Amino acid sequence: VMLLAVTIGAAGMLSAVLANDVVVFAMTPLLCIGLQARGLDPRPYLIGLAGGANAGSAATMIGNPQNILIAQLGDLDFWAFLAACGVPALIGLAACFGTVWLVWRDRLESEAGARIALPAVALDRSHLVKALVGTLALLILFASPLPHAMGVLIIAGGLLVSRRVATRQMLDKVDWPLLVLFAGLFVVTAALSATGLPGEAVAMLSGAGLSPDRLAVLAPVALIGSNTIGNVPAVILLLAVWPELSAETLYGLAILSTLAGNLLIIGSLANIIVVERAKSVGITLGFAEHARCGIPMTLVSLAGAVAWLWLTGLMPLS
Repeated sequence: VMLLAVTIGAAGMLSAVLANDVVVFAMTPLLCIGLQARGLDPRPYLIGLAGGANAGSAATMIGNPQNILIAQLGDLDFWAFLAACGVPALIGLAACFGTVWLVWRDRLESEAGARIALPAVALDRSHLVKALVGTLALLILFASPLPHAMGVLIIAGGLLVSRRVATRQMLDKVDWPLLVLFAGLFVVTAALSATGLPGEAVAMLSGAGLSPDRLAVLAPVALIGSNTIGNVPAVILLLAVWPELSAETLYGLAILSTLAGNLLIIGSLANIIVVERAKSVGITLGFAEHARCGIPMTLVSLAGAVAWLWLTGLMPLS
């Protein structure tokens, strides 16, 4: 149980400052190998990793791609975003832990195979220090009047100049098929937008007196959109058809679209990364296995997020 809590907590905290896709890309193989070495079934922990990374990333405007896009479009303040979205993210983390524990409690501690001895790995202290200093400096820059993109470029430039890894080695680590998949999602989104159907749907909602600044509209739209074309393409599409949204509605869109991504594997790129990276080390996480936790986890966390947005007066219910 403690290992599950640590996995979810670490994924959530790291995703809030490093972006969820990056976190799960790095953590998934390490988690699989470590759990296999202890003879444990990695599947519940992988679900917790994906769910925790998604939930934790909802807290900040740098936690995931859709939040970055929303914050950039709305020129949102970093700390105001955290104040609005931090509590729903914590609710999502709690829902993730509770759901995975309830569904998989009989398998969490039981050994699924023989223990494997792993060789010791030396800690690269210089890279660790640079990563910590860079992350702290980035948070400080986000709190300053400097444009967010400029802050990211400054830190990224400093890390690139100080690196000791050859460019060829770095490019060898790029998951090109995953990038192609991600690009394909945007192609699908653009094709759907070109049909005019999203605009017609928005017109129908407006004609019925339903607007996106109402939780009764935004929550189901975010849930359905995130689990059909993915939460990042869905947010891009929604921002295109609803171009002028208030800061409060943008907070709601960021929270709801991110938490909705936990419903199914296809709901979030982070989920897909976890499945693909786990498969590369011999672990298969099925669609139904994920959904057994993803559906209740998402419904509970969305209910908590809706309650928070309504009770704090950020968004009306209907």
